[in-house]
Amino acid sequence: MRIALINENSQAAKNGLIEETLRKVVEPMGHTVDNYGMYGADDACQLTYVQNGLLSAILLNTGAADYVVTGCGTGEGAMLACNSFPGVLCGHLVDPSDGYMFAQINDGNCVALPFAKDFGWGAELKLEMIFRQLFGFGHGNGYPKERVVPEQRNKKILDGVKAITYRPLLDILKDLDPAFVKATVSGAHFAELFYPNCKDEAVAAFLRAL
Repeated sequence: MRIALINENSQAAKNGLIEETLRKVVEPMGHTVDNYGMYGADDACQLTYVQNGLLSAILLNTGAADYVVTGCGTGEGAMLACNSFPGVLCGHLVDPSDGYMFAQINDGNCVALPFAKDFGWGAELKLEMIFRQLFGFGHGNGYPKERVVPEQRNKKILDGVKAITYRPLLDILKDLDPAFVKATVSGAHFAELFYPNCKDEAVAAFLRAL
C-alpha cells in the first residue's frame, strides 16, 4: 500500500515527527510512505486544510496513493474537506481504538488526526499506537464479529451512494479556481512523487497544463 502524508500550514512544523512515526510503523508491514508536505512552517507551498482535501482527492482518485494520512489542529476541518470530494472516505481519529474500528468497520481510505488538540507529552507514542491499529490488522473485516455482515453491507451501500452523489474529479478540477488548484499541487516534491505513480492520464495532463 502506498500511503501519502499531507500536513497543512498550522501544523507543518510537526511533519517530520509524523513522518518518522508513520514510517516506523508501516514500512516493516511492507507499505510505502510518500511525504507530500508541508515540510515546515516556512514552506513556499502553503497548504490549508481545504487544500489537504483537494490534494487527498487527487492522489486517491488517480491511484497515486492508496491511503492518505492528514490532519489539522483538531482534525475536524481536514476531515470535512476530504469528505467534500469524490473517492475519499475520511475518518476522524483521536485514539488507537478509533484507528482499529475505522479500518475494520468503515474501511475508508483517508484519516484526519488532531495534531494540536491534546497533542502534548507522549504524542508520538499515541500516533504510533493509532497507526498500528489502523494499518496492522487489515481493513473491512468488521467489529465486533456479530456485526461483520451488516457492516460490510452498509459499506457497499455507502460506496454506491457516494458514486451517485459526487461529480467526477476532473470536472471539479476544471470548475475550481485554477490558482487554488495550482497552489495545491505546487509542493516541492509533488511532481516527483505524483506523476510516476498517477494512473489517470487525463488528470495528470490537466495538472501539468497549470
